[in-house]
Amino acid sequence: MIIGIVAISKNFAIGRGGKLPWHYSEDLKFFKRTTVGNVVVMGSTTWRSIGKALPGRENIVLSRSKNIEVPDGVTVLSSVNDVIEFDEQDGRDIFVIGGASVYHAFADVIDRWIVTEIPETIEDADTFMPRDFLDEFDGEDAIDLDDNLRVRILHRRRD
Repeated sequence: MIIGIVAISKNFAIGRGGKLPWHYSEDLKFFKRTTVGNVVVMGSTTWRSIGKALPGRENIVLSRSKNIEVPDGVTVLSSVNDVIEFDEQDGRDIFVIGGASVYHAFADVIDRWIVTEIPETIEDADTFMPRDFLDEFDGEDAIDLDDNLRVRILHRRRD
């Protein structure tokens, strides 16, 4: 299954200067619990902002550039189709973790969204999710975390 996982502010912000514009340890702990043992897919900007492989997960960097440097154990794939083929052979859940262009590239194949609602408006953000990114999804569950964070889990509607 391909799952988008994102933390989003009240004004749909997801980033500022290539990084998260907030720090909530509960969100980071939830992200880790949810993704460990699975596969994470990120763009090269997200890869550079994290700066290392996320432990306990297979890390895939999506990049059309052949010049991206990654350590052993990190896979570089060049297209959404390459990730889908990987998914068909691997069997673990694939979590799309950003950034905005990678979320956009996977928009038509994401089966489920896990959305952490950040209780802030980030006025100086420079990266946003489209306001309609959940239009084809229905809510299934919600989890309340500490720090007034709420996680919504949504599945793609199958008409």
